[in-house]
Amino acid sequence: MKQKKWPFFVVGILLLVGIVGSIFMLQQPDTQIVEIVQDGEVLYQFDLEQASDQTIEVQYEGRVNTIEIKDHRIHMLAAECPDQTCVHMGWLDSSVPIVCLPHHLVIQFAENGNALDGMVG
Repeated sequence: MKQKKWPFFVVGILLLVGIVGSIFMLQQPDTQIVEIVQDGEVLYQFDLEQASDQTIEVQYEGRVNTIEIKDHRIHMLAAECPDQTCVHMGWLDSSVPIVCLPHHLVIQFAENGNALDGMVG
C-alpha cells in the first residue's frame, strides 16, 4: 500500500513547485528600466516612468519591428515576422520578456544591478 502513495507525493511536490515558480515569474519587477536587446547587445534603455510616448523601429536583415511606448508602458506594436507571437504578447508587465525569435529581439526589464545612464541608440 505504501508504494502506491509515492506517485501522489511526487505529483504534489511538482505541482507546488510549478505554482511557486509561476507566481515568481509573473510578479511585477521592482524596476521601471526597460531594455531593448538584439543579439545580446542593448540597443535602447528607458526608464518607463520618464519615457515619453514614442515608437521605435528596429531592423533585422531588412525586416522591421515596431515598438511602442505609450502611457509609461511598452509593447511590440508590429513585426514583419510570420508568427506574430511577439505582437500578441501584449504589454510588458512582468518578468517574462517580449521575444521576437526570428529577429533576435528581446524587450525586458533590466536586471536590478543595471543602472540607467541614459538612452543607448
